[in-house]
Amino acid sequence: MTKTPAPKPTKTASNYDAGAAMLRAHIKTLPGKPGVYRMIDAKGLPLYVGKAKDLKKRVSSYTQRARLPIRLQRMVALAKNLEITTTPTEAEALLLEANFIQKFLPPYNILLRDDKSYPYILITKDHDFPQILKHRGTKNRKGNYFGPFASGGAVTETLTLMQRGFMLRNCTDSFFANRSRPCLQYHIKRCTAPCVGKVSIADYAQQVTDAVDFLKGRNQDIQQKLAGEMQHASDAMDFENAAKLRDRIKVLTSMQARQSINVAGIDDADIIGMHQQSGKTAIQIFFFRQDRNYGARVFYPTHDSTDTPADIMAAFIAQFYADKPAPPMLITDTLPQDHALLAEALSTQSGHKTRIMVPQSGDKKRLIDMAQKNAQESLARSLSENKEQARLLNRVAEIFALPEPPKRIEVYDNSHIQGSFAVGAMIAAGAEGFLKKTYRKFNIKSAQTNDDFAMMREVLTRRFQRLIEEDPEHKSDMWPDLLLIDGGAGQLNKVFAVLNELGVGDIAVVGIAKGPDRNAGRERFFMPDREPFDLPHEDPVLYYLQRLRDEAHRFAIGTHRARRTKAIGVSKLDEVPGIGATRKRALLHHFGSAKAVEGASLEDLMRTPGINRSIAQKIHDYFRKGG
Repeated sequence: MTKTPAPKPTKTASNYDAGAAMLRAHIKTLPGKPGVYRMIDAKGLPLYVGKAKDLKKRVSSYTQRARLPIRLQRMVALAKNLEITTTPTEAEALLLEANFIQKFLPPYNILLRDDKSYPYILITKDHDFPQILKHRGTKNRKGNYFGPFASGGAVTETLTLMQRGFMLRNCTDSFFANRSRPCLQYHIKRCTAPCVGKVSIADYAQQVTDAVDFLKGRNQDIQQKLAGEMQHASDAMDFENAAKLRDRIKVLTSMQARQSINVAGIDDADIIGMHQQSGKTAIQIFFFRQDRNYGARVFYPTHDSTDTPADIMAAFIAQFYADKPAPPMLITDTLPQDHALLAEALSTQSGHKTRIMVPQSGDKKRLIDMAQKNAQESLARSLSENKEQARLLNRVAEIFALPEPPKRIEVYDNSHIQGSFAVGAMIAAGAEGFLKKTYRKFNIKSAQTNDDFAMMREVLTRRFQRLIEEDPEHKSDMWPDLLLIDGGAGQLNKVFAVLNELGVGDIAVVGIAKGPDRNAGRERFFMPDREPFDLPHEDPVLYYLQRLRDEAHRFAIGTHRARRTKAIGVSKLDEVPGIGATRKRALLHHFGSAKAVEGASLEDLMRTPGINRSIAQKIHDYFRKGG
């Protein structure tokens, strides 16, 4: 009987053994405490971030190969190191895990890609006549914040109606301080013009109180109060004031009528519904605050086919609220994994108790059904768009004779005004559409800023030199398969020369030149060793390439404008020691310009509100000594 030889160990198996050996070496010194662990690859980047109640036991589970799915065996095979962070509790470990996942985007985790900040309505408290405005970012200004809203459009619509209903100012403090007569907002009945004394501090304070009460959900109280005031004005035959109050009541009624979803008694809650199809997941979330719908957003978390709905929901909730407080109630269609621990962590972070519930009937179940339906429709659209995107990229590969559909297309553009404030811009696109997180802007440093190609040379050199330094072996997904350049044969040849100097001349490059009179739709395409050609006017690929070029132009123009605006906002006052933003603003309001401040006498400087003799002397001496 011939003995069958034992199979030789595969490369994956031997790599797993090496990874497991590395973990065993770390396990000897791991504490049996809560914390977060990170599996690190050969480049020092996290492969996976996990939390544990007992770090020693959790990491030990990765050395038991028979109990691991193939995907996790591959992860261990790639792991070269382990890093840990201990925490006082498991709930804190869960919060830290979510923050690390958002920061590092490790490939073996379920990932929520959400690069947007959410807007709020802010009614300020640092002025006698508070303003109402849209706010993003940290809440470092004193005032009442209402939100989050799902989008800038949703908050703008609400702000417009609030101004019509409560007539609060939306101007900046500096604009307010310099008014001598009412602005347009007063004349179109969206402000009571406190800047010129058309309303007293007490009456304006009542407007503010009513607006805050309305945004806190006291709708009926406000409307009954206004109705009573309207009746009183009518009885007193003050019909002009009665008409104003009537118009305000109509606006407030319309604000409630515009709610696409309206469920009384829900107060502050987020409604989260999930739908899965073809290995993809969509999660729809509705924001409810004070019984009012503040809009909805849909997300498409990336995950493995083996991840359960409970795992996906848990990862979504933890990561979504990693940088924002959760409301008191999360209403979901899927109970997340470790839901009790997750609720504890969210309660700790937000400073109030947060519940996670799955309703079975009633109004809350109706809301969940609506969220699920929206998720289903959004996922169907997304899958359809992805198929269309894949077809477009296949056609791009055919047209430009690429070996395979491009995974990453980069488009470059410059922007300047006669060489001033010159910037270069790069945008990127791939199978998922525009890759906005990877956009890059370049302030032109060394090139002659009236030479467009010199600027392009600088941008390409800086872009690819850095890429070569960071990823010389082309392992990351940041290497483009195709570059699109605005220009014809001359520009194309110069770009190729730069890429060849850098040793990356194997990247495909296509020049796009507009037709006669720069007529969009009659573009010509230029490639090396190929005659210039155009595409049929109705070809979807032509439209796609135009969109890429226009996006690069939009990004370049926006970057240029931001740089120019920043430069214009800088004055010599910024260089004077002891002059902060408040004193600078007071000086500019008093004198009208930085140049006038520069030539002012000591006595004139002392007449500025907030500028005492000592500060005035500093300013006077600074400009007299030539700065």
